[in-house]
Amino acid sequence: MAVLHGAGAGRSAWINAALHGDELNGLPIVRQILDRLDPATMSGTLFAVPVVNVIGLVQSSRYLPDRRDLNRAFPGSLRGSLASQLARILMDQVVSRCEVGLDLHTGSDGRENLPQVRCNLDDEETRELARAFGTPVTLHGMAPRGSLRNAATRLGKKVLNYEVGEALRFDDRGIRLGVEGSLRVLQRLGITDTPLPTPTHATLESRRSSWARARRSGFCRLDVELGSRVQPQQVVATISGVLERNVAQIRTRIGGIVIGVSRKALVHRGDALVHVARIDQHDDGRS
Repeated sequence: MAVLHGAGAGRSAWINAALHGDELNGLPIVRQILDRLDPATMSGTLFAVPVVNVIGLVQSSRYLPDRRDLNRAFPGSLRGSLASQLARILMDQVVSRCEVGLDLHTGSDGRENLPQVRCNLDDEETRELARAFGTPVTLHGMAPRGSLRNAATRLGKKVLNYEVGEALRFDDRGIRLGVEGSLRVLQRLGITDTPLPTPTHATLESRRSSWARARRSGFCRLDVELGSRVQPQQVVATISGVLERNVAQIRTRIGGIVIGVSRKALVHRGDALVHVARIDQHDDGRS
């Protein structure tokens, strides 16, 4: 863990990555942020944890050795499982000392995510911080029970989840957007006054999303890509067998923007294939 304590008084924030050991994009984001900050010009404090799940990272695994998901073990307990103990340490040593958190994630299980922030848009300060981050899409929703965001929010913290790319791979554009977005959040909090470029893309808000799922097992070909605009009932993927000429067409239930896709060639019935976020008309533009 690195702690940058500014020369001036101010607010406190944390940034963490690799709660899941195979989600790597957050590591260079944290490293580059630390390289660009100087405590002598900062006000307040930044806690940075580039790798939370060290064991999972070494094993290139989302999970801990006992197959527990660390991001379902919060707030944790020092008398519990390994996941529970790690969660408790992070809560006690980092989260409890801060007001705002940035939790960096990557798509899992063969899926790739469009750069996006997930947070509670009903909280006004959280919404302003998400707009400052400036991802192409901000997705509203409550965090799953047992997650870091859920536990921290219950303590009154403001938390943004940044999602980008796919497991075990670096996404250069997503890393750059993550660095710039995180620094804009720190600037918004008054922790740093580093000049930053304004996002050149529109930032959109969504309050509903839906996965189009495989209706049969077979080989999947995507008909859309990340960032594509789709209409309700549009064909977004096709599935075929080894020799069959007929294919199953997979349609999305809602219209919007594609924020996640499966990169698996072989899929099984019920698998999530294409994640679509509905964009309300009044949010379709620069925030």
